[in-house]
Amino acid sequence: MHFPQVNYLAVLVAAIVNFILGGLWYSKALFATKWIALMGKSEEELKAKAAPMPVLFIQAFICGLVVAWVLATVLNHFAPVTPLRGALVGALCWLGFTAATTYATAIFSSTPKGLWLINAGYDLVSFVLMGAILGAWR
Repeated sequence: MHFPQVNYLAVLVAAIVNFILGGLWYSKALFATKWIALMGKSEEELKAKAAPMPVLFIQAFICGLVVAWVLATVLNHFAPVTPLRGALVGALCWLGFTAATTYATAIFSSTPKGLWLINAGYDLVSFVLMGAILGAWR
């Protein structure tokens, strides 16, 4: 299998944007209160069972790097690469790989639809943004 050339600086920037978006998306200014309620836990319960915040942040950032790198690799197969094409490929990847699989999991695990919508909505916005960044930064 041949992996096309990837702009690793663009991947890093896309991962940083994804990380910032996550901080905003899951903040009290946007969806944190509803997300915590739909999880069926209190804020204190979530904090008590979680790993230390720096560990969680590092893990989340690494996940964003992986998504950005894979998206950059996929995007290189859809020439000409543009910001719009990047956003569309991001949305397509979200639909086929994230939305469909997480929705199927949500159905069988009795996850509240609102919780799925918050999480999947974040993924959609992040895939589209990362795709646009990767498409713009050639």
